Amino acid sequence: MDRLATLDLFVRIVDRSSFSAAAADCGISRPVATAAIKALEQRLGTRLLHRSTRHVRPTEEGAAYYRRCVAILADIEDADRSASGAVAGLLRADVIGRLARMLLLPALPDFLARHPALTVHLGEGERFVDLVREGVDCVVRTGSLPDSDMIARPLGVMEEVTVASPAYLARHGMPASPDDLEGHQMIGFVSSRTGQPLPLEFTHGEEVIEVSLSARLLVGGVDTYAEAARLWPRADSALRL
Repeated sequence: MDRLATLDLFVRIVDRSSFSAAAADCGISRPVATAAIKALEQRLGTRLLHRSTRHVRPTEEGAAYYRRCVAILADIEDADRSASGAVAGLLRADVIGRLARMLLLPALPDFLARHPALTVHLGEGERFVDLVREGVDCVVRTGSLPDSDMIARPLGVMEEVTVASPAYLARHGMPASPDDLEGHQMIGFVSSRTGQPLPLEFTHGEEVIEVSLSARLLVGGVDTYAEAARLWPRADSALRL
């Protein structure tokens, strides 16, 4: 196997935690895959993988090598796409529904017209997605990115505002600052990663102030979150949008 094919095989072994599955992905036999990785480890002078009868996982050196290989292969794929000017096949993406409807769907007709050989499978959700296990090519999410071996690129900045119904403000008053929120309630948006309601966030200069309030309604979807403010004009809660 050439060096590039060996890098691709190594990445697939780590992703799939299996020599057999990775070999099948690459269209080679298990013995060929085993020999290729053994030759790679000999060339590098270090062990890249811990092997057992049921599981394969990278060593500390292997994990660092894996991250470099993923970046290299992604750069090569980007270069190939740039040279050809078009992409083909099935692209599976998972996007927050509101972002899909506001930003992606209006742009998709022109994008698909430029790439007639491409099919897009657009999933909708806000939960954590395991790209490798679920066969998803990319996800679009908001917020800060936790530690990850995946390649991430910022797409833009969206402003957040905290809103409340006129009835709520008439009953409880308009807070002048985050310090005035004591005793107020919010509609809680539950993080799929932590399982806990996200705090309200306010930016003061360079400082980000987080305020957690009690919540009688917890939701896990952006659309439901927004509808709670629109349909509940007398809801005793503030909302982070």
